[in-house]
Amino acid sequence: MSAAVAGVQLGVAQAGIKKADHDDLVVIALAPGTRTSALFTQNTFRAAPVQLAEAYLAAAEAQPRYLLINTGNANAGTGEAGIAAAADCCEALAQLTETDATQVLPFSTGVIGELLSAEQICAALPAALNDLTDEGWECAAGAILTTDTRAKLRSIEVELDGQRCAITGIAKGAGMICPNMATMLAFVATDAGIDAPLLNDLLSAAVQASFNRITVDGDTSTNDAVTLSATGQSDIEITAGSEYAEHFAQALTTLMIELAQDIVRDGEGASKFVEIRVTGGESEEACDQVARTVAHSPLVKTALFASDPNWGRILAAIGRAGLDDLDTDAVSIHLNGVLIVEHGARAGSYTEEKGQEAMASGDLLIDIALNRGDAAAVIWTTDLSYDYVRINAEYRT
Repeated sequence: MSAAVAGVQLGVAQAGIKKADHDDLVVIALAPGTRTSALFTQNTFRAAPVQLAEAYLAAAEAQPRYLLINTGNANAGTGEAGIAAAADCCEALAQLTETDATQVLPFSTGVIGELLSAEQICAALPAALNDLTDEGWECAAGAILTTDTRAKLRSIEVELDGQRCAITGIAKGAGMICPNMATMLAFVATDAGIDAPLLNDLLSAAVQASFNRITVDGDTSTNDAVTLSATGQSDIEITAGSEYAEHFAQALTTLMIELAQDIVRDGEGASKFVEIRVTGGESEEACDQVARTVAHSPLVKTALFASDPNWGRILAAIGRAGLDDLDTDAVSIHLNGVLIVEHGARAGSYTEEKGQEAMASGDLLIDIALNRGDAAAVIWTTDLSYDYVRINAEYRT
C-alpha cells in the first residue's frame, strides 16, 4: 500500500506521556498552500485541544501548517490550565518551525481529567521534527493509539482522466466510541487541490456516511476530531459540481468507511463485527433511531458475544426505539440471512440450529425490515464482552 501524500510529512517521538519507551507524540507537517478542514466532538465537555484547535482554525489568517497529536492524556476536564498547556505546546512548535501558534492545531487522546504536561511535550518536539518524513504514516498510526490493539491506516489512489491523486488517512479509537461528528481521532490528507468550501462539504458528507455510523459502547468522547487536508501538490484540481468532485467524494467516503470499520473491528474486547441494517422506514432518521437502539442495547450486545440468537432482545429494542405507530406485525428480522422474525413473531421456518449456525460467524448482519416506507440506515457496532469490562475497569490502574 502506497501511503505517501505529496506535501505531507509525519514524525513521531517519545514524550513519556503514555508510558516510557513508547511513541506517543506525532507532528504532521503540511506544505504551504495546504487547506485543512476539521470537525470536532459535540460533547459539551470539550477537551482543551478541541477548543483551541477549533478557535485557531476559525481565527487564523493563514491555514494550519502543523498538526500536533499526543496520546496517553486527553487534556479534557482540565479547565483553563488545560487550555494554557495546549497553547504552550502550540507556541513551542511554532517557535521551532518559525510559524504562528495559530497555525498549529493540537489534538490529544487518553485519560480524562489529568493535566497535560506541556514540558514533556515541548521537550520531545525536536525529536519529532527530526523524524519528519513523507513515509511516516505507519509510525504515526501506531503512535496515536490508546487501548487500540492495532494501527488503522488506509490509502487509495484516485484516477481522474489519466491523472492520479492520493488519499491517505490514519485513525485511532477502540472505546468511548459513539461519534457525533467523527471518531476519536482521524487525520486524512490528499494531494489534490480543493478550495475551502468544497473541502468542508466533502468532509461533512464523508463523516456522516462513515464515522457517524459507528458505535462500540454508546459513549461520545470529549476529544473527537477529524481533519481533511488538501495539499494541492498533484495536477488534479477538484471543483464543486464537477465530475472530478463526484468521483473524489466517492473515494474519500470509501476510505473513511474503511477507517471507521477498522475502529469497530478493534473495539475494546470485541469478538464480533456487527452491521445493523434497517430498511423500510418512513425516514432515514427513523431507521437510524432503530439501528442505534439495537446497537446500544447491552442485552443485545451480550447475546451477540455469547453467540446466542436471542431474537427477543432485538425485538424488544426495536419496540422501545420510540417510533410512532409502529406496526409490529409488519416487522421482520434476518440474522446473517436466516429469517428469525416475521410478522412480528418468531418465523415459522426458524430453528435454534439455524440461529446458532448464523451466530457462529465473526461478522454478523442484523437485517431489520420495518415495512412502512422506503428509507434505510446502517450502523456498525460490536458485541460486549468480559474483556470490555476488564479493559475499562483497569484503564487507570
